Amino acid sequence: MVLPHLRRGMTSHLVLTVAAVGVALVGAGCGASSSGGGQASKPVDPNGAEVNPAGDIPDNQAYVAFSPPGAGYSVKVPEGWSRTASGKAVTFTDKLNAVRVQARPAGTPVTVRRAQRTVVPKLAQSVKGFHDPKVSKVTRQAGSAVRITYQASSNPDPVTGKVGTDAVERYAFFHTGTELVLTLSGPKGADNVDPWRIVTDSVRWTG
Repeated sequence: MVLPHLRRGMTSHLVLTVAAVGVALVGAGCGASSSGGGQASKPVDPNGAEVNPAGDIPDNQAYVAFSPPGAGYSVKVPEGWSRTASGKAVTFTDKLNAVRVQARPAGTPVTVRRAQRTVVPKLAQSVKGFHDPKVSKVTRQAGSAVRITYQASSNPDPVTGKVGTDAVERYAFFHTGTELVLTLSGPKGADNVDPWRIVTDSVRWTG
């Protein structure tokens, strides 16, 4: 038999114990719902829109053939980019990137050695911020080409006036008396390896 005063003491102790356990469970639940400094993790939306760093050309970029009448060549350029012409050179631009296409008569194909001796010095004189040139021979679908990679000053930002650094790739192709020069440029650090490969691999001689 439990005396009344003992029964009241046992009841009070039981209530206090249950309350303490409840507080502990609530605290544990809160801790389990957070990580990394108490910030709740955010689920990744697999259907979310692609976010590209500045200068990165989207993976879903479409390309169209550019083939001036009587020019004797065709090359794919990004669809929807702005087009400007200066003499026989045509430049396609979009935000921070550019593709410049120019064909001109040439007696013989340029070599790596000749590019190092003549083309690089001319670029150094005409391109603002020109530095870190590298010359190599590469192979594309249309045949071999001499590639010159270098860095240069970008155009000033129209809002801030700030000048950045562009990474430039210049390709010189040759076919029966015609040299086709493709100059591809974009912000240093942008990942445009695949788009630039699509453009340079698309060169076709039509004449």
